[in-house]
Amino acid sequence: MELASRFPLEIVSVDSAQVYRGMDIGTAKPSLAERKRIPHHLIDLLEPTESYSAGRFRADAVRAIGEIQGRGKIALLVGGTMLYYKALAQGIDALPVAEPGLRTQIDARAARHGWPALHTDLARVDPATAARLAPNGAQRIQRALEVWELTGKPMSDLQRSAQARLPFELKAFALVPTERVALHQRIADRFDAMLKAGLVEELRALRRKHDLHAGLPSMRAVGYRQSWRFLEGEITGKELRETGIAATRQLAKRQLTWLRSLPGIEPADRLAAALGREGLEDCR
Repeated sequence: MELASRFPLEIVSVDSAQVYRGMDIGTAKPSLAERKRIPHHLIDLLEPTESYSAGRFRADAVRAIGEIQGRGKIALLVGGTMLYYKALAQGIDALPVAEPGLRTQIDARAARHGWPALHTDLARVDPATAARLAPNGAQRIQRALEVWELTGKPMSDLQRSAQARLPFELKAFALVPTERVALHQRIADRFDAMLKAGLVEELRALRRKHDLHAGLPSMRAVGYRQSWRFLEGEITGKELRETGIAATRQLAKRQLTWLRSLPGIEPADRLAAALGREGLEDCR
């Protein structure tokens, strides 16, 4: 927001949860007033009953960036869904479409044995993908196993064959925390602020408005998943806070793992210099 007040920028969200309408507190979504002051894109695209994908994000982002450049401005992509950024930067692989019947079978296996057991199964057939997934990362473990069973090939191999064809150049900058203790405190403070702002009440209102269930991608988002369990009476308020903070820490750890694996990412303190007069045309 500060950069957009100094340079001719429009912001493109790279966040898999901010696409959902009504999920504002748990995604730290910019306010309507902020979005009116500085244009934001790829926010509030669909209802929380719907699904979004990395492929759809890539298409939406390419279109939004083209429109921003057509206005003579610079697109600043901001967010922590690293899979989406990878899809944009490196292209989309030829993965098979979802097979509902197979997903049901995988879910049934997880119900019997637990997602950590399926994560172990995935590690045997696709160790590269398993290494970057959490043992309880249900949605992504499910997809990786689905791809393996449909194609007989590891998802990591198919992803390496992706081709990026972009009509513009990306320059990437990362905010990488150096003090783990400080990072963990900021995560705790952030989650507490969301609870105080009404995260649980927001989810309660969404449940009244929509036909939601815990398996939806929107409801698997950190904060909402734990709040769902609280509303179902599965955990206490204290456990909601503890599990929410722990899940956010795990998310941050996965984000840092992604950052280390992606090429060409520079420290964030070089961003302002890149947006300066000498680098402005390059960024456009």
